Amino acid sequence: MNPQGERWTAEQVLAMAPDASSRKAGAKLAAPGPWSGAGTDGGGLADGGAGAVWGECAGSGSKPYRTVVDLAGQGGPGFHCSCPSRKFPCKHALGLLLLWTEGEKAVPSPAGPPPGWAEQWLARRRQRAEQAAGGGADDGPAQSAAGTEAARRRAERRAQRIASGAAELEQRLADLLRGGLASVGGAGYGQWDETAARMVDAQAPGLASRVRELASAAGSGAGADWAARLLEECALLHTLNQGYLRVERLPDPLAATVRARVGITSDAAALLASATPVRDHWLVLAQRDSDDGRLATRRVWLHGRSTGRMALLLSYGAAGRTPELSLPVGLALDADLAFHPSARPLRAVLGTRHAAPAPSPEPPPGGDAAAALRAYGEALRDDPWLEAWPVVLSAAVPVPAADGNGWQVVDADGESALPVDPRCGGDGTDLWRLAAISGGGPVRVFGECGHRGFTPLAAWAPEAVAL
Repeated sequence: MNPQGERWTAEQVLAMAPDASSRKAGAKLAAPGPWSGAGTDGGGLADGGAGAVWGECAGSGSKPYRTVVDLAGQGGPGFHCSCPSRKFPCKHALGLLLLWTEGEKAVPSPAGPPPGWAEQWLARRRQRAEQAAGGGADDGPAQSAAGTEAARRRAERRAQRIASGAAELEQRLADLLRGGLASVGGAGYGQWDETAARMVDAQAPGLASRVRELASAAGSGAGADWAARLLEECALLHTLNQGYLRVERLPDPLAATVRARVGITSDAAALLASATPVRDHWLVLAQRDSDDGRLATRRVWLHGRSTGRMALLLSYGAAGRTPELSLPVGLALDADLAFHPSARPLRAVLGTRHAAPAPSPEPPPGGDAAAALRAYGEALRDDPWLEAWPVVLSAAVPVPAADGNGWQVVDADGESALPVDPRCGGDGTDLWRLAAISGGGPVRVFGECGHRGFTPLAAWAPEAVAL
């Protein structure tokens, strides 16, 4: 890793960009020319400043775009710009931060208090964070009791709807298997769309997602393994249905896992108020966005320096909007995390941040391919519906497979290897980039190990590189 003094590096800023076009547009604005009044009050420094960067950027109109970034917000960096962009961060915020990485001459620090327009936004943002942390402590006992009772009734109604949905799915699976898998091969998605929609109506988005996976397997209808994949998806869906229909009889950790898998998750504010926080210096390992056309999802992976725990933060944006949570890849946060209840806790909510992001002295420790498979297997034992588990390979060499079909990451000693998930990399650019970083030698790689293979997400060789 090569932090640029005490400020973030350009790579860490660009890692927060929502897409490639934003990175390109932001880079064009990383020059003093379009900016006026740019300043910072010390945010992002190792000694932990107030954490704000601001400036006005000349645009096509008569008025400049006013941009401010809160680097030390409790929920992660916050971005505000008067431009009409629906992306977070927008190109102006990226350009301002890139300019800030260039040092004191570009964006002086400290530059005194923020201008009034920036200070007002920062004050409102931090007030909302304090109110969220307070959790409504000023509510009277009667109002609190009434709210609790109403929440309990809503939860009961939802549980009944999900149970009805699970029972309906069981009948659908029975009909499918009774008719034979061959009857659905190549039939496409149409016959499953209504079933998935009914699971959404039953407030069970997790079941709906499983139905779509089953539809994908049924719709492939080609190749030697489509029937095996379809049967696997049927078995996983059946197991989840049966687990939910008997959830009250399950051990608490497994019951929490089943509820999460059908789509019942804890409210972030309630989780922060009730769960025991885990404080650590959390290294931001990687950040990835995905979009299914209905919802944009941002996944941020963290590693605790002292606890050794992995954590996953999720943030969502409605169609057309990028998720707001964005953390600087390669820096460490001294912060509290609250983990969602589960037999194998991984997903977490970001709580109190005790200092601004700072450089991490070293990457996380790792192991070989066998250790990665063992970690995934142990996690799978607790959560049978788990797709993959985050791991670090300490010395891996990325190579194309000998038959030209896909890639592998091979241990430096050549004793074992992991196939790369065939869904990874799209046109292969990221994999060739990883190979270039490696130069034919071993590199430390972070990624997810699952039943479809290994998905590389970041590498250190010798500088941290987000893939």
